[in-house]
Amino acid sequence: MTSTEVTTRPVTFGCRDGVVLGGHMFDPAIAGTDAPMVIVNCATGVLARYYHRYARYLAELGSPVLTYDYRGIGESRPPGTLRGAAIPWRAWGEQDFDAAVAFARAQEPNRPLAVVGHSIGGFLPGFAAGAVHVDRMLTVGAQYAYWRDYARRSRIGLLAKWHLAMPALTAAYGYFPGRRLGWLEDLPAGVAREWAFRRAAMESSYPRGERAEVRRRFAAVRAPILAVATTDDEFGTPAALERALRYYRGSDRARVELRPESLGHNAIGHFGLFHDRHRDGFWRGTAEWLNHGVNPWPTAAERRAEI
Repeated sequence: MTSTEVTTRPVTFGCRDGVVLGGHMFDPAIAGTDAPMVIVNCATGVLARYYHRYARYLAELGSPVLTYDYRGIGESRPPGTLRGAAIPWRAWGEQDFDAAVAFARAQEPNRPLAVVGHSIGGFLPGFAAGAVHVDRMLTVGAQYAYWRDYARRSRIGLLAKWHLAMPALTAAYGYFPGRRLGWLEDLPAGVAREWAFRRAAMESSYPRGERAEVRRRFAAVRAPILAVATTDDEFGTPAALERALRYYRGSDRARVELRPESLGHNAIGHFGLFHDRHRDGFWRGTAEWLNHGVNPWPTAAERRAEI
């Protein structure tokens, strides 16, 4: 793989409901002939800039890359306080990711479109009508935070932190003050409450009359999905990944578990794969999937999910 120079520029784009989001485009000086346009979807409460080194790496290989913050976060946070902001998790997919797809396709209308989704970012595309235009997806530790799927060794602590303390603090402040606690970024109250009270069936969080449409949108996605997690990811366990992948029943889905030792490290966890120490290992493998649809870790594949 050869590399090229990259230009970074700030961008804004609007959602159907009028909300304006902020992000960045990473433009390669020489775009690869078959390289896809890539959208990077963040984890909950993680700023898009956390993924900028990875985005630059993909752009060096010839892919134009879009990173962006969801509404209420980072470059897309409204002025003033988040107190009382009624933003549901679903809006990050139904509105924000949908707008990202429209923006990306306008930038590169003739190029394949790929998505890299970290944590909730790998689940949000299913909410978006525009996800039918995605040609390939890579998800990393992707799940929707149902507490029974957390790693057994960490479950009690995570339950206390995210499902007891978080909703209590959100009720007191009118939003989740994650930044001052050092627990990721501040979160809109709707997102925090939905995370805290998520049920085993994701659609149960929404009005009964809307649940069939939610399931239909996920089923309409046809992009092949490679779902990757490490064996020490306390959120992205096999059970959590499988629970999320079931909704994408129209896609060809494969799940891969990577041992940290196989990547040259003793521990990686839920966030570590986007650190640039993985540039010559994991990152290079992801480019094989995004560019060519080749699973670079076939011996780590658990099984192909049933359709």
